Amino acid sequence: MGIFDKIFGSKDPGQYRSEVDLAANRAKQIEMSPQTVAALREHGITDEKTLPLEFFFYTNSEEKASKLSNELAALEYSSSYGNSAHNRKEFLINGWSTPIQIDENRILQWTADMCDRGAKHDCEFDGWGTSV
Repeated sequence: MGIFDKIFGSKDPGQYRSEVDLAANRAKQIEMSPQTVAALREHGITDEKTLPLEFFFYTNSEEKASKLSNELAALEYSSSYGNSAHNRKEFLINGWSTPIQIDENRILQWTADMCDRGAKHDCEFDGWGTSV
């Protein structure tokens, strides 16, 4: 990989997202998580409450989707994958975590971990939600 590739985030053929893209997504997800927690507070969810979190990832290969889904299942999360409804060349990995304390610091840590786990498999974390 040349210097321009590193600077401008070019990716190898077959790669879903460049390191630069994944780092930018990680920053965006960490920025958005406190907003989601704030919305949960408006519905009476306190720091002490624990809830399972629904998660979403995207990637461009079934093999990558399978590996990430298996890693998440090893955490005792429900996890499945399949073709994305909006782009048949992409795969969606989604499922539910075990209950997590809805404390902003804990959620930020979990979000960063999910971004990192996805990046390890060339999958992009696309966020989380929950039911109140």
